[in-house]
Amino acid sequence: MTLPLPQAAEAADTPPVPRFGLIIVGDEIMSGKRADKHMPKVIELLGARGLHLDYAEYVGDSPERITAALRRAWASGEIVFSCGGIGATPDDHTRQCAAAALEVPLELHPQAEALIRERMQDTAREQGVPYEPDRADNVHRLNMGVFPRGARIISNPYNKIPGFSVGHVHFVPGFPVMAWPMIESVLDQQYGALFRRAAWLEKSVIVFGSMEATLTPLMEEIERGHEGVKVFSLPSVDHPEYGRHIELGVKGEPGRAESAYIALLEGLRRFPVKLGPELVRQ
Repeated sequence: MTLPLPQAAEAADTPPVPRFGLIIVGDEIMSGKRADKHMPKVIELLGARGLHLDYAEYVGDSPERITAALRRAWASGEIVFSCGGIGATPDDHTRQCAAAALEVPLELHPQAEALIRERMQDTAREQGVPYEPDRADNVHRLNMGVFPRGARIISNPYNKIPGFSVGHVHFVPGFPVMAWPMIESVLDQQYGALFRRAAWLEKSVIVFGSMEATLTPLMEEIERGHEGVKVFSLPSVDHPEYGRHIELGVKGEPGRAESAYIALLEGLRRFPVKLGPELVRQ
């Protein structure tokens, strides 16, 4: 299955950049047995390419929740990475849930089968034992290559056991040593055209002497008047340097964000506030 590159709302002067999402699967994350490391790394990988993560969702190992999350992912038309649950043990449900969400059958992917058999041969060679393709455990391992019909494989440089993609939803293992290079390869091989279009600017100012509710009308005014720009407000009551304050700013494509920031500063003149340092992130 090949889908066109997902896009945000069209703009006249700037090519749109799709939204990126992340789904984290695994009860071990929800129980606290393991800390999630995927979200910070995905933020880092996207940021190095001028992109950013729009949202993340944690779903545990519940098939119902995984299926619902994946239905939303495909319905959104956005670029989504799903980490975890694609193995072949009883608590791995992601492959089955992906097929259920797409309403297509599962089938052994021939390319995945070849790679898994190659990995099993490598393992037998390393252990100094004969490769027995019909041995029960080896036959079971082929389940790791059973994907929804129409899937494309994602190469795994660590142990050859592939992940898979359907459209712009991409499935990788939960192990960071495998998942991260696989996500990086998907970004570089499939979405390189977005990198130079995704320049991003975030500008903000420290505001003293006001409450968020007071500034909300101004924030709404700026968003209405500057398409594609997000206004954000980060209040703090005990900052070690600034004390009680609000960091008020805008983020978006540089030209639009710069224009919106100027309008924001102009709007703040209507309020009895004191402005502190300005912050810029790119």
